[in-house]
Amino acid sequence: MSDDRRTTLRPPGSLHDARFPNESAAYRQARDALLIDEIALRRHAEAVAARRRALPPGGPVREDYVFEGEAGPVRLSELFGKHRTLITYHYMFGPEREHPCPSCTSFLSGIDGILPDLTQRAAFVAIARSPVARLLAFRKERGWRHLRLVCDGGNRFAQDYFGNIQGNDVPIVNVFTKGDDGGIRHFWSNEMGATPSDPGQDSRDNDNAWPLWGLLDNTPEGRGTNWYPKLDRS
Repeated sequence: MSDDRRTTLRPPGSLHDARFPNESAAYRQARDALLIDEIALRRHAEAVAARRRALPPGGPVREDYVFEGEAGPVRLSELFGKHRTLITYHYMFGPEREHPCPSCTSFLSGIDGILPDLTQRAAFVAIARSPVARLLAFRKERGWRHLRLVCDGGNRFAQDYFGNIQGNDVPIVNVFTKGDDGGIRHFWSNEMGATPSDPGQDSRDNDNAWPLWGLLDNTPEGRGTNWYPKLDRS
């Protein structure tokens, strides 16, 4: 249907002509008002993304960190594969933990599902402090098919890029870029976790990449204020 045809069918004051069975005039009025805000939010999100893409070059990476991967030692530069961009996530799964962080696990479950698409444009790796054999065993238990997991092997990466602060793991995303000369620079990190949260909320620093919360925010119950995903799905 052309835009002109949609306009002729559109009720006065409405944003579009779609109507759901038995919806009331009060519902449509409130929904259209909400839709105006949703469109504004979409536009603001794109404006923020444009500013993120326009950041000046970040700091050069001080060393080519060595990690323990599935096939043995692997350097940060090698984790890029064919890509110029590498996304890393610090997984809160240190050797002192009996189980990994449930929220980190939920986040990575969402990433595992989209990795065949994501890795057409960028590389992704999850980094944890537990031995790689333990990481791979949990990957199998969880049913992850695509996720790349590496152990930091005791290197300084987590300390340098705030995945571990004073011995405490932090679930942080970092993005790195590789230049034509092979040099690696830091591009972006989800720094909202380091800032005060708004009342009744956590920092929501990974929400833009976490499908769970986006879907729950569309429900009448919402995400709640004290519910978080659990490892036991029963």
